[in-house]
Amino acid sequence: MTRQTSKAQLLKDIQTERRRLEKNLSKLSAGELIEPGVTGSWSVKDLLAHLTAWEQLFLHWCSINEGALTCEIPPVGMSRHAMAVLNEAIFERNRDRPLEEVAAEFTASFLQIQAAIQNISEEDLFAHGRFPWTGNLTLADYAAGNTCNHYAWANAQIRKWISCSRSQHRNASVKSEGR
Repeated sequence: MTRQTSKAQLLKDIQTERRRLEKNLSKLSAGELIEPGVTGSWSVKDLLAHLTAWEQLFLHWCSINEGALTCEIPPVGMSRHAMAVLNEAIFERNRDRPLEEVAAEFTASFLQIQAAIQNISEEDLFAHGRFPWTGNLTLADYAAGNTCNHYAWANAQIRKWISCSRSQHRNASVKSEGR
């Protein structure tokens, strides 16, 4: 994905990737949304909970910024192992939640993210070193990583799963017809 250079471009990319994701989600039944195996043992519902959790982390990092609090889960320097542990904790925390609850939170979080980014100044979004917790990245880099880039990743996982799933169903039908 292209690196954003303005708030308008960042918001446009967030909305575009979200729309693409939602378009694919609308093609799935409730049963498909909770079927495991989209990425590892995760279902689409689990992916939605994952995306929401990372959006909320971004919002938390932004509020830390305003209140000068200490960051419980620092984004800078997080190792792949630490990220995998965090992602597994997010999965465990959400795995038994009802689809409707996860979906509602997914929608509400998106509205929060859009409003938060809209309220952040262009300078705060794109100035390097503006906030200590961003390290060498900008706040916009974190916003994109937790929104549009993440939506594109999730959408690719879902498309791949749909394609494999439908291919397996076709193969099973052909085998059963050939008996």
